[in-house]
Amino acid sequence: MIMLLFGGQYVVFLLLLIALIISLSFHEYGHALVAKWYGDDTAERMGRLTVNPLAHIDPVGLAMVVFVGFGFAKPVPVNPQKFRSPSAELWVAAAGPGMNLILAFVTWNAFLYARMNGVDNEGLTIFCVLLAQINLLLMLFNLIPIGPLDGHYILPHLLPTELAHRYRRLNDRYGIRILLGLLLLSLIGVPVFQYLSSLAMQMLEWISLFG
Repeated sequence: MIMLLFGGQYVVFLLLLIALIISLSFHEYGHALVAKWYGDDTAERMGRLTVNPLAHIDPVGLAMVVFVGFGFAKPVPVNPQKFRSPSAELWVAAAGPGMNLILAFVTWNAFLYARMNGVDNEGLTIFCVLLAQINLLLMLFNLIPIGPLDGHYILPHLLPTELAHRYRRLNDRYGIRILLGLLLLSLIGVPVFQYLSSLAMQMLEWISLFG
């Protein structure tokens, strides 16, 4: 991302940064909202039940996105003891990626509708495409069931009990190291996440309501 500045693409850099901040904020808001629905008001009491980026963006995590291409927002705090359902963990975890999918769907189809009705603005086009793609990529990345990603909360609910326990133990022990290893490989040029980027692009066609 920082290479955009070196290449003089200042407007694209700014639009990408804004799109990232919006995407991360809605992702965390999704977690907080569904946790509230299931009885846990921890995030709400800590001011996280909002789309305000100031509540969610971690300066270090955002800087990492800018300089190395990967980063993070502040994790939404939850208290599982307050959940009213055994499946709450599943839905709270899925809410972040789900919110990204909703935002991508709304953004992309609003853009297609506007273009179909004669709205043609280069800056708007760049921003909408970036916002839709980033949200789809963020959704897919967080569904990977390793390390602290949302997918590691979701997968155990889809497995038989014994296999779920075994998976949790293995992920607790090796998950973060595997994720860091994959990120490192990506940074040195190994296209370990290239499939996710390609899939995110393909998904733009799948979510299109307008030609």
